[in-house]
Amino acid sequence: MARMHSRDKGKSGSKKPAERKPIDWVTYSKKELELMVIKVAKEEPKPSMIGLILRDSYGIPSIKDTLGKSIVQVLREHNMESELPEDLLNLIKKAVALNKHLENNNPDKTAKRGLRLTQSKIGRLVKYYKRSGRLPTSWKYDESKFKLMVE
Repeated sequence: MARMHSRDKGKSGSKKPAERKPIDWVTYSKKELELMVIKVAKEEPKPSMIGLILRDSYGIPSIKDTLGKSIVQVLREHNMESELPEDLLNLIKKAVALNKHLENNNPDKTAKRGLRLTQSKIGRLVKYYKRSGRLPTSWKYDESKFKLMVE
């Protein structure tokens, strides 16, 4: 399958094992793992960073394999989930940075194209999150509002 915004096919990446089973060398119980996720989430709110910290500090390669649910699901159960999903927030930060760059470098056509592509990704992601109920249906992407939030 081709990439979204290019004609390139891309290279195959690393794959997780097809079979989801608890890892033998992880000696923590499911309750202990949940408490670890909550403890780390108080310091670092991003789910991707929580996973990295648990992997590097505690030797837990995959929370989902061991617990049977993702980090986001654990945070949702304990009402610690952020109001915006992490992937959407990262795209918004990228769009704000591109807008700031274009204020100083208006003739940069490559950056203009990158901004258009990023905004279309934001639009598709917002549509998905509204359908799935993660965002309210009245939620709108407003660049000026996020410009203050991100900086």
